[in-house]
Amino acid sequence: MAEIVQQRIENRIPELEQLERVGLFSKKEVKSLLKRATALEYKLHRLIITKVDFIAYIQYEINVLELIKKRRSRIGYQFKREEIEFSIISRINNIFRRATTKWKDDVQLWLSHIAFCKKWVSLSYLGKVFSSMLAIHPEKPALWIMAAKSELEDRNSSESARHLFLRALLFHPESKKVYQECFRMELLHAEKLRKQQKELEQAEIDVGGYEFSPEIVSGKLAEVVYRDATGKIQGADFILSLLTIAAIFDFTKDLQDTIIQDLQSKYTYDSLTWDFMARRELEATVGEELQTAMGRASDIARREERCCQVYEQGLNSLNTEAMWACYVSFCLERFKRKTDVRELKETVNISNHDNHCLLSVVPAVSMEIKEKYLDWSYRAGGYKKARKTFKVLKINSNIILLISHQFCIVKETPKMSNLRDFYERALREFGSTDDDLWLEYIREELGPRGQPESCGMIHWRAMKMLEGESTGHI
Repeated sequence: MAEIVQQRIENRIPELEQLERVGLFSKKEVKSLLKRATALEYKLHRLIITKVDFIAYIQYEINVLELIKKRRSRIGYQFKREEIEFSIISRINNIFRRATTKWKDDVQLWLSHIAFCKKWVSLSYLGKVFSSMLAIHPEKPALWIMAAKSELEDRNSSESARHLFLRALLFHPESKKVYQECFRMELLHAEKLRKQQKELEQAEIDVGGYEFSPEIVSGKLAEVVYRDATGKIQGADFILSLLTIAAIFDFTKDLQDTIIQDLQSKYTYDSLTWDFMARRELEATVGEELQTAMGRASDIARREERCCQVYEQGLNSLNTEAMWACYVSFCLERFKRKTDVRELKETVNISNHDNHCLLSVVPAVSMEIKEKYLDWSYRAGGYKKARKTFKVLKINSNIILLISHQFCIVKETPKMSNLRDFYERALREFGSTDDDLWLEYIREELGPRGQPESCGMIHWRAMKMLEGESTGHI
């Protein structure tokens, strides 16, 4: 062991002498470096070695590199790089190899080596590290994607990136993420070539001598990836994810049209398809730009109406909770944009659907929409329908929807016990802040169907629960 350590320390002496000779380190600093390196090297040759020992050695060497770089910049000395930095870099790579050989399963160790290579080592060597890592961890799609992106972005090699994606798909033939990134890569490469082609044409340079494959420039290879992907992976969510990627690029109109056609023809049973098609109406262009605020507001209203019509079509053929959830979520978003909230019946044409899952499937449905819905239920179907709606709201909501102007809904019932139960539930929710609610309760008990003797107790409870100035109104 001692012989191996001694040999490695002796191999460092030329670089250390150079550091002192060119003035990057003093004699005292060189001596300190040698002492520290010897101690770290011995730790890697003990009977029991740890990952921490390797990491400490690597970090020490990187710190030396950083210091050399900083001092070079300060004194302007850029010579003897091969005799100094390159030997340190080579040594760090060797330590990384020894560590990843011993701890093959430690992905973070591999990624640390890759990060070091990207900063200090040649890009060709980076490819070798990726290859070694993938040979051990082929089961991790994210690593294949990382390697392919590196080939495209760091080495500008679309062929190598494409080859890596194809190999990744051999191991992961149904990986959505691999297909998505492969699809994106082909479009990025096509965009880059189109830009280069345009620059050459503007400079009036003959592009005949350059490799601008029509299949690549037009995005045809991306379409090939799309066909292969959607042939193996089903689902509107996946096809929409590819559409989202394609929409980033301004030359993919035909490809986007193809994807949308597939979406409409293959996934009409999926609420995501209807949701996408409905929201797409908001983005529809008009013939000319509208100049006035009134004109723009009117146009938005028309677009929203078209959105609702598409949602209604979806509900006619796909009356599911997921479909309702998409519709209600859209309505909530549009409500938040308005200062004058319209009747729910007008915005959500619920009169065509006697279906309470509208309120049960979306926990975020606002108080305002529930209020509108309950009010519409009463006007459309009378007390019985309103009572049924109220029960649904009570069961499926954390807030009991009781607003004073809707009290008429329960007042139609001849049973005072039902009305009393109604007020008690309301008071449990709003009794600490709503003095009008207490007054309404007292008035009902003072009426012909009530129990006037209980008003004193109701008043006493109100005074205990109400806060601030509200107590003065009772």
